[in-house]
Formats: sequence, structure tokens, C-alpha cells
Amino acid sequence: MRAGNFDAAFLAVGAHIGKRAFIPVGDAAHIMDAVSVLRSMEGEDKPMLGRRVVVYGGGNTAIDVARTAKRLGATETIIVYRRTREKMPAHDFEVEEALQEGVMIKWLSTIISVGEHNLAIEKMVLDEKGYPQPTGEFETMEADSLVLALGQDVDLSLLQSVAGLEIKDGTVQIGSNMMTGHPGIFAGGDMVPSERTVTTGVGHGKKAARHIDAWLRDRTYVPAAKHEPVIFNMLNPWYYSDAPKIMRPVLDAIRRQSGFEEVQGGLNENNALFEARRCLSCGNCFECDNCYGVCPDNAVIKLGHGKRFQINYDYCKGCGICVAECPCGAIKMVPEDAQ
Repeated sequence: MRAGNFDAAFLAVGAHIGKRAFIPVGDAAHIMDAVSVLRSMEGEDKPMLGRRVVVYGGGNTAIDVARTAKRLGATETIIVYRRTREKMPAHDFEVEEALQEGVMIKWLSTIISVGEHNLAIEKMVLDEKGYPQPTGEFETMEADSLVLALGQDVDLSLLQSVAGLEIKDGTVQIGSNMMTGHPGIFAGGDMVPSERTVTTGVGHGKKAARHIDAWLRDRTYVPAAKHEPVIFNMLNPWYYSDAPKIMRPVLDAIRRQSGFEEVQGGLNENNALFEARRCLSCGNCFECDNCYGVCPDNAVIKLGHGKRFQINYDYCKGCGICVAECPCGAIKMVPEDAQ
């Protein structure tokens, strides 16, 4: 920061290092991490996984690697997971599609050692709190390679010497304004305690930008007040037209295993525009003019496109018709003394 004459910086280092597990292995054991396998798919030299591939983990990355292995020619791809399907963090539709493609899942199992062409598995059982516990029952499974999909870590080595910056459990600690313990250094995304999703990361960038702007101006950013959540019974869905069911093309399970064609087809331009226009705009006025048309007292004033409406309280007698007829629940009646 000093070298570049920057007053503030925002760090958003992704979690791109595959986690490792302590598993006794033989000299010739073929073990890789899921992140490296998926990253290598971008190059010309695809990973050599063999015919029998075991994936250790239960998240979406584990599913991705298992499905990728099938497409690379594996005859057997087995996911080994310590808990049950109900406890599996992977999306259910991903699990279902993987099963359709021939991926097998070995539930309540953990890997305890890996040899050149096989690995040892111990059966697990869930305790009353839902945590897996060893049973002492073992079995051997043949495998050409083992892919570890146990989650990702963040490379925080660049921050080790930064004064005031606190690292706990592999993440950078931040305040409510997203600033670390070092003045001027803000952080977000995978490297801070949060849900590791694209949505969260994008939101952190937007939130951090506002806090950084306020901090540089020696102010405190205070988000604008939001209206209360609008639930379904506050809407008038009969104002909206029913939409025909749009069937997006889905590649059959046989073809999916032989290549990397898109499995779930997308919407074409017409369908996408149609779906976007179906938004109910819950709680947000979209200028449908209903209130303007139904008001018996001409108390609703149109302010122009994009500016919505204003109520002339000298004319309004509080009949509530506009509130009842608003499709999206954007109008609320309050006692006059609360104005």
C-alpha cells in the first residue's frame, strides 16, 4: 500500500488450495486434490485418473470431480462420504444427476489408508448429534486413483507480517465495516468468515466499496433503511398472467458420460425476456398505475417514468383501495399521526 501510495486496499483472495487429510499412503499411491484435477481440465493435458476412481468428500466439488472422471473414461467412480445423503452438503440435483450418470456413493464410510491399487475403508455410524463415529468394521476397495475433495483453504502467506491483522481458523477477521485490524486494509469473499458462494463474494465487493468510500471520507457508512419483507399474502398474484411451463433441454444420461456437452440447456432470448418480465417485484413499485387508476379521489399523483407516485393527502380520505389493489404490496397504510 505504501509503495503504491494507496490509502485503502480490498483483499478478496479465493479459497483455491485443496485441503489435505492425514491418510497413511503407500509409495506408489496415486492421490490428487479435487481443485488441481478440475483446474487441469482447462489445459490440453487432461489428468490421468485411471479406470477406477475414488473421490473422498461430500460437497459440490466432490460431485464435479466424480462426474468429470466418468467423462474422462473411468468405468467405476465411487464417492466415499462419512455421513448420509441427508447430511451431504452437495446440491441434491447434482447428486441425482451424478447417480443417473453411473456415479456410485458409499455412505457412512471413511478412508483410513491408501495403497498402490486399493484403499482401506472404515464404516461409520452417526451419533445422536449427527456426527460420524468409527465402528471398527473395515473393508478394502480397489482404486487406481484417489481424489481428495475435502474443501478448500485460502493462501494467506502474504498477510503473515501485516501488523494488526488477525487470522483465525484460516480466515481473516474483519469488523462490521469489513476492515481488518490493519487500518485501510479491507477483506471479503472466501478469505473471511462467511458462506463461500459467488453471491456472497459479489455482495462483499459491493459492501466493501461503500465502507471504503465512507472511511476515506472520514465517515461511517449507514445503509439506507429497507422496507419490511413482503410475503405472499400481501401480493395480488391474479394481476399477473400465468406462464406456460418452459421445458429446458436436458442431455440424456448416456450422452452425458461420453463428453462435456452442456447438461442443462439454457433459455433462449425470448424465454429469458419472458421470465424476467414475470418478476412480481415484491414490495417494490414498478409503476403499473393500478393505484392511479383505482383511486376514487384523484389523490395519486404520477411523478413521471422512474419516479413513481406521490399521495396528495389533502384529497386522500384513507379508503385503502390503493393498498388493497397494489399487485406487489408496495403501499402501506399508517396512522395519520405517524406521517
